[in-house]
Amino acid sequence: MTNEGVSRMNRRDVLRLGGTGAVVVAGARWLTACDPGPPAGSTTTLATTTTVVPPTTYGPLGATNGHGLRLPAGFTSRVIATSGYRVPGTEYVWPGDPDGAATFALPEGGWVYVQNHESYPPFGGVSRIVFAADGTVVGAERLLGGTTRNCAGGATPWGTWLSGEEVDTGRIWEVDAFGVNPPAARPAMGVFNHEAAAVHVATQTIYLTEDKPDGALYRFRPDTYPDLASGLLEVLTLDGETVVWAEVPDPSASSHSTRNQVAGTHRFDGGEGICVLDGVVYFTTKGDNRVWSYSPATNQLAVRYDAVAVPMSALSGVDNLTSRASGDLFVAEDGGDMQVVMISGGVAEPIVQVSGVDGSEMTGVVFDPSGTRMYVTSQRNPGRVYEISGPWV
Repeated sequence: MTNEGVSRMNRRDVLRLGGTGAVVVAGARWLTACDPGPPAGSTTTLATTTTVVPPTTYGPLGATNGHGLRLPAGFTSRVIATSGYRVPGTEYVWPGDPDGAATFALPEGGWVYVQNHESYPPFGGVSRIVFAADGTVVGAERLLGGTTRNCAGGATPWGTWLSGEEVDTGRIWEVDAFGVNPPAARPAMGVFNHEAAAVHVATQTIYLTEDKPDGALYRFRPDTYPDLASGLLEVLTLDGETVVWAEVPDPSASSHSTRNQVAGTHRFDGGEGICVLDGVVYFTTKGDNRVWSYSPATNQLAVRYDAVAVPMSALSGVDNLTSRASGDLFVAEDGGDMQVVMISGGVAEPIVQVSGVDGSEMTGVVFDPSGTRMYVTSQRNPGRVYEISGPWV
């Protein structure tokens, strides 16, 4: 077996087998990303254990390239779109404040890149870029307009993008990534300061984060999956250390804010990105720089990364995140030092850094359907979408 093979085996073994349900260790950077931990109950306390720290996967970041990016050796980049300018190869002018994003495979072998715009009306909404099978950009257009501060969201297995409005009266908009069906508001999924959404396919449930200092974590169970027009909205509460999901009486928030309707609602300090990996829900909270996990199978809530416990870590300002089948998570920084950081095994490893841009943040981190290209965005000054290709493992 090659050294690369050993490194990959160790990383996945640590992710899947390391630890026995421990949560966060002072001095360790990441624990058991795919291990759901012990059955029943939940805990958010710091624990003490040991962990294996594998070598870094991609090595150090190199010098700034012609696109203003620092990348590991062997990686290349191209600029896909810049706010205020036509998307190369199209007549569509890319709007400002690009944020959460997703990709969708096309039957003929290409793919679609869908992205929110965190702007106020009439500029908020969703755009898309269409790629041919060889990666050539062949089209771009707006899919949703006139909405308010579309921040993050989530892709569905049935080819739609769930776009969340980040205002107190915000809704989820379901947008057809292929542009066939018109976008539709989904108020049954709750009216609140929406951030991201993730579909847990095995349980036919959608998990939702809320970007408030006293925000909540929600789940939505459609009456007739995958129709999101109606269903049950619940909020995570704690009975001691046991997770209990409680029905939100008024998802429309016509009487009280959604997060304040249920006694015992557990507060999360600024919910951000969310994804599902190996049946476990991972999400970030920017106010306390944490990465959390929730396992529906064991009903366990855990802190998986805590920047306070790791003061020298490469990761701060946690925001959008995505995952790969390898078991790795990739977190975009809001603040920090404008990096995308991979958390894998015992390592928090910078993968991309934008240099020379002030007053911005990293958003929209996602891979194309083949897993060979990463897309990531610098949101402002100017908004710019990058594609990064290389030896992803």
